[in-house]
Amino acid sequence: MGFQLKKPADVPGKSWPAILIGLFVAFGGVLFGYDTGTISGILAMPYWLQEFSTTSDGTLTGAQDALIVSILSAGTFFGALFAAPMGDLLGRRIGLMTSAGVVFNFGVILQAASTRQPLFIAGRFFAGLGVGLVSALIPMYQSETSPKWIRGTIVGAYQLAITIGLFLAAIVNNSTKGRNDSGSYRIPISVQFLWSLILIIGLFFLPETPRYLIKMDRYEEAAKSLGKLRRLPVDHPAVVEELNEVQANHLYEMSIGQASYMECFKGTVGKRLLTGCLLQSLQQLTGVNFIFYYGTQYFKNAGFQSPFTIQVITNSVNVVSTLPGLYMVEKLGRRNLLLMGAIGMCVCQYIVAITGTVAGTTDLAAQRTAIAFVCIYIFFFASSWGPVAWVVTGELFPLKVRAKCLSMTTASNWLLNWAIAYSTPYMVDEDHANLRSKVFFVWGTFCFVCIAFVWFMIYETKGLSLEQVDELYGIVSKAWKSKQFRPALSFADVDANANRGMSLSEIAANQERKRSVQHDETLPQEKL
Repeated sequence: MGFQLKKPADVPGKSWPAILIGLFVAFGGVLFGYDTGTISGILAMPYWLQEFSTTSDGTLTGAQDALIVSILSAGTFFGALFAAPMGDLLGRRIGLMTSAGVVFNFGVILQAASTRQPLFIAGRFFAGLGVGLVSALIPMYQSETSPKWIRGTIVGAYQLAITIGLFLAAIVNNSTKGRNDSGSYRIPISVQFLWSLILIIGLFFLPETPRYLIKMDRYEEAAKSLGKLRRLPVDHPAVVEELNEVQANHLYEMSIGQASYMECFKGTVGKRLLTGCLLQSLQQLTGVNFIFYYGTQYFKNAGFQSPFTIQVITNSVNVVSTLPGLYMVEKLGRRNLLLMGAIGMCVCQYIVAITGTVAGTTDLAAQRTAIAFVCIYIFFFASSWGPVAWVVTGELFPLKVRAKCLSMTTASNWLLNWAIAYSTPYMVDEDHANLRSKVFFVWGTFCFVCIAFVWFMIYETKGLSLEQVDELYGIVSKAWKSKQFRPALSFADVDANANRGMSLSEIAANQERKRSVQHDETLPQEKL
């Protein structure tokens, strides 16, 4: 089944409310992208360097550069881990409002008020804490409210919002870089209040996710929420059937283990957690944030003409290239799109590395070639690994441990984000490893690893409900065989007590035998 712009005829109710809600919540990605993007330009602004530099020549040391950029990622790592208790205790909606309105804005205030490095660094840590919370809660909210036939596109829109945030940051930085006052950095920083305000106001009017309410044993509220999302009355058979399946799946999962952190590492959930953590880690190791964190400085130091303009161009490519990814995630599926993206990124990174190493960055033809293939690389990333990593991790986990597992996969993303942000200055700086363009060999090699990872670890989850993903992992043992999977299990028909200790494949086989017997018993009557 390919991507459909129209709701399938056999899906009752309306899908547009859930789609619009999911797309609006994706706006939180602007906080992520904009906050990430501003620092690249700010660190290259003459006024900011004049005010914040502690060296006689008005520059940053490699250690200061690494700390200022990477401290945001350190904050996001802890924020992602805290998202699990916040999402389970406060709920997905209130958790998002608290993260954006309190934690993130506190960090922005500290950065805007700063005139020296220590307060600026503290502000980036708290802003990162807020971004980390939001980055785990948004895909969770989207996955739990979106119709399954378009869930990949909706969750993928989170990455589109991230790219828009990066693009807006590049535009604002380019507009204020020439100011010879504190507005050069305070304006880009303060604009972030607007993004958080838009998200918070919208969340006041949105429902809590039905799956979270089922998890909290609030069935009537879950029915109202799902009815609002599907524009159906709470007693409509489709609403009742969907909620019963969610509730039955949750009860089955709870019957085989409690919702503890230890449960996240057992059985197929442990396999899924490993997949999610590796996927998010490899997304960072493809090298994309080298371009968006240090791109302006790298192009400037390497002798490229108009480094700020190049940064605007790369961010523009990033935004536009995400759009075909939102189409292809449902057309090609998660697995095929990730494979295509990994191959394309690998080729581009090696070409950039070879060009820069052989011809050097001072040669105009080499510069143009490098910029062209950096843009092609960004196309492959933005249309595949950028959005699909969030889509896949949002679909992987059972309800009882979804918040915990998603917080750990997102924390993996930020841990590698921090490691790359911190280590990159040492990798490319003349006083240290001095890799310069050779650093692209490192990213290209990790892209090659991505190809093997997708083949052996990524299951195809296109078109499945979140509950059917549980069945997929319970029945199919090898990722490359997942495309042949067809759901055969109804959790609503599972007696959690009677089937205790049985695997999902055994339960599915029993249900199939019962259906066959019932079918055979009706045949004589049909012949009469």
